[in-house]
Amino acid sequence: MSASSELEKAATAYALDAVRLDKQEQKGRAITLYQKAIESLLQLVQLYPEYGLNKVYVQRAIAYQERIKVLQGTVSSNEMNQAANNDNDSGGAGATMDGNNGGGNGKSEELVITEKPNICWGEVVGLDTAKKAVKEAIVYPVQRPDLFPLGWPRGILLFGPPGCGKTLLAAAVATEIDANFYSIDAASIMSKWLGEAEQNVSKLFNTARKSAIEGKPAIVFVDELDSLMGAHTNEVGGEIRVRNQFLKEMDGIVDKGKNLHVYVIGATNKPWDLDWAFIRRFQKRILVPLADHATRLNMLKLYSSTLSIDSNVDLIELARLAEGFSGSDIRDVCQSAQLKLIGEFFESGKAMDKEAKPRLLTMVDFRQILEDRKPSVSLDMLSAYSRWFEAFKAL
Repeated sequence: MSASSELEKAATAYALDAVRLDKQEQKGRAITLYQKAIESLLQLVQLYPEYGLNKVYVQRAIAYQERIKVLQGTVSSNEMNQAANNDNDSGGAGATMDGNNGGGNGKSEELVITEKPNICWGEVVGLDTAKKAVKEAIVYPVQRPDLFPLGWPRGILLFGPPGCGKTLLAAAVATEIDANFYSIDAASIMSKWLGEAEQNVSKLFNTARKSAIEGKPAIVFVDELDSLMGAHTNEVGGEIRVRNQFLKEMDGIVDKGKNLHVYVIGATNKPWDLDWAFIRRFQKRILVPLADHATRLNMLKLYSSTLSIDSNVDLIELARLAEGFSGSDIRDVCQSAQLKLIGEFFESGKAMDKEAKPRLLTMVDFRQILEDRKPSVSLDMLSAYSRWFEAFKAL
């Protein structure tokens, strides 16, 4: 067993026993084991300083440290001494970071968002090509499965610059087909499913399949797909098992899913980091690009509709000035203009008068914000997306 696997196993074992003893109010021993879990996690971070999910391990260590502070406020020195003498009794191989045992009893439902998203197609501004591809792959087969004798795609990859609507698109299609929506991300999987991740991946897909069998379409949405399914050279412990389990589950859906309406939608800002084994399992690979002028104009209309703006504000001109801005960038511009206006209103002292209202937003306000902000997506990034799309596109 590698050093990383041993540290991961030790951290999960210490964490489980710490949680168990914490619940039993054996505070001194719980503190000792929380400390050992922290030490193992930090050693893991030091061993792989460039590892993409180190922030997850650090977050877990911080959470345990916060719990230690709480316990130290109520524990006696005698309990601590007794814990130090008994810390060799803390076994627990196969434990999980969230306090579940290694027998596969982890509650995967705690790690996914299953609430139906309330996003309609109208809220997805622009993205006509992407919406058309998603409708052909998911919406139409759900509405008329009899028209698809060769089946339909079950794996859809959405890639492109950050802030351009990938998550929004996935949520909208879930609303359109009234599907159960299971939203997960790599950080949740690796932080809370550590030690039994592959079993919980299996549970998640079994739940999705059960939903489809009962007549309710299911969408498994995986955000930050590259973090979980990328081609890494320094994979740690259970990550390999998780990736292999995902491959197995996707094969079950793509090749043996019969007519079940179970779909995996993956979103990534770094498609070039994905392992080829995963790329080929996404039959649809769809670029979600930056907004064009018409889309930027519609976004400005949408986001400014709730603001009080002067009649001199030329949204067409603002859309031109916002060339290269993503959807989230444009929303931030509108928000920043409003924040600047409200800040000015409060500083004038007028805000204390409940009857007073801020002035209207002007073209000057928006121009100043645009001058102070740069697009979040560079030209080099756009070129990289275009090259990858030309090499791997599948609409």
